[in-house]
Amino acid sequence: MSTTDRLGLLSEAGVSIWLDDLSRERLNSGNLAELIRDKHIVGVTTNPTIFAGALSSGDAYNDQVRELAERGADLHAAVRELTTTDVRNAADLFRDVYSATNGVDGRVSIEVDPGLAKDTEKTVAEAQDLWKTVDRPNIFVKIPATEEGLPAITRTLAEGISVNVTLIFSVERYRAVIDAFFSGLEQAKSNGHDLRGIQSVASFFVSRVDAEVDKRLEAIGTDDALALRGEAAIANARLAYAAYEELFGTERWKALQEQGASPQRPLWASTGVKNPEYSDTRYVDELVVANTVNTMPEKTLFAAADHAEITGDTVSGTAAQAQEVFDKLVGVGIDVTDVFLALENEGVEKFDKSWAELLDTVTGQLDQARS
Repeated sequence: MSTTDRLGLLSEAGVSIWLDDLSRERLNSGNLAELIRDKHIVGVTTNPTIFAGALSSGDAYNDQVRELAERGADLHAAVRELTTTDVRNAADLFRDVYSATNGVDGRVSIEVDPGLAKDTEKTVAEAQDLWKTVDRPNIFVKIPATEEGLPAITRTLAEGISVNVTLIFSVERYRAVIDAFFSGLEQAKSNGHDLRGIQSVASFFVSRVDAEVDKRLEAIGTDDALALRGEAAIANARLAYAAYEELFGTERWKALQEQGASPQRPLWASTGVKNPEYSDTRYVDELVVANTVNTMPEKTLFAAADHAEITGDTVSGTAAQAQEVFDKLVGVGIDVTDVFLALENEGVEKFDKSWAELLDTVTGQLDQARS
């Protein structure tokens, strides 16, 4: 089987393959266009960590940084222009995919400042500003699923803005995200927006769940606890999909669907395997189900192209078995609620740290350009 066939099988199974990376170098070199052509890539996600890495390596941004410095742009304006330029250009590159899929794919995501994760009002304002600044119909504005983020998600959707809800770890929070999505569409309709133009995905994080739970299981150290290593993340995602099927089968959703709304697809995020003892494609192989997205770092993408085992739907009908995993986790002493709270806090902190690194990098580049 060729490498393309494996990714082709995944795509044919209804999984949209997105790349979890974006840089000026990928755009300028033609690498991203090549991945679209050869590796079934139909979307891109970014985050502060990705941008911090992109701007700190190579010289692809030098000309724009020099122009910004000469113009006297302040730091935040410079960061906004540098990142939104990449997103705008990537969105243009994906425009054919966007058209061919009626707006479902061909999407590029850009995140609000993670420092705003606990501030509803500022998150909404930044989401609106990003949408207007990039000025492309095929972007997603990423908003974290913190408690403060939930009303921001609703209000942003209500303005007709497509949203990628990020940093979802628990099924309970995921249910709240779907409710925020429904409320946003209902308000958007009342505000006169055409629901056919609004899309959303819900980014459910995977590998970080195993990393956190495995660490706690190893601390417990019993045979029963150790036997559960590597079980939590896939079970959690499968329970999330069961919640998706349940809530998108309700009368509330059917009423929105009749008005032209598209479902908010589950997106499997953080699918790079962190434990070298596990198969490097496990979060691809075990999460194959229609109407989902798998956003992969390049390493995972090429691993999946080379040796993923795509055998059809591996999610539908697995909820009972997945619940058994969580019952066992609780039974050996795992505080599941605390796990998800710790992961959410850690996720926000990591992106906040990356944002600070991004600001420091651009500060240095502007200073160098002015000297």
